[in-house]
Amino acid sequence: MYNDKNKQKIVDIIKNAARKHSLWVLAYGTGCGAIEVPATMTSRYDAERLGVRGAATPRQADVLLITGYLTVKTLKRVIRVYEQMQDPKYVIGFGSCTINGGMYFDSYNTINQLDLYLPVDVYISGCMPRPEAVLEGFGKLQELIGKGVANGARQYKDNLDYYRENQKKVIKNWDFQDYNW
Repeated sequence: MYNDKNKQKIVDIIKNAARKHSLWVLAYGTGCGAIEVPATMTSRYDAERLGVRGAATPRQADVLLITGYLTVKTLKRVIRVYEQMQDPKYVIGFGSCTINGGMYFDSYNTINQLDLYLPVDVYISGCMPRPEAVLEGFGKLQELIGKGVANGARQYKDNLDYYRENQKKVIKNWDFQDYNW
C-alpha cells in the first residue's frame, strides 16, 4: 500500500531522473578555462548527447559553470548571476583557480576558494581540465542529481548568513538586496 510519503519519494526519483539528463549550462568564463568549453560541446566530445546544453540567460540555466579565476569584481557578478537562476540550480567549479586560486593564489584581488562564497556541487580539477575531465565532472553532477544529493541551492538558502558574511568581507561596495527566502 502506498502512502503519501512513498508517493512523494517516487515523484522525487522521477523528477531527479529527468533533471539529470537535461542540464542547461551558463558558462561564466573568467579566464583561460573558457577555451575548453567549446571543445567539450563540439562533435568530437558532444556533451549534448549526455543532456548538457548551453543556456542564454541565468533564468534558463540549471548549472553555473565557473571557468577560471575569480577576482573580487567578478565575484560580485557571479553572485548576482547565481541568485538570478531558478531552483534547482547547481555550480561546477572548473579548474584549479576555483579550488585554490591556481597560479594567481597570492594575488591581492583573487578569490582563492569559491565554496566560501557560493555552494559548489562539483569541482573539476586541472589547469585547464581537458574535455574528458569536463564530461566526467558533468557525469558526477548527474550522478549526484540522480541520487537527490546535489543540494547546493538549499545549502545556500539555509546558510545564507554564512555566505553573506564571507561575501561582504571581500566585496566592499555591497549593494545587493537582502533575500528572505
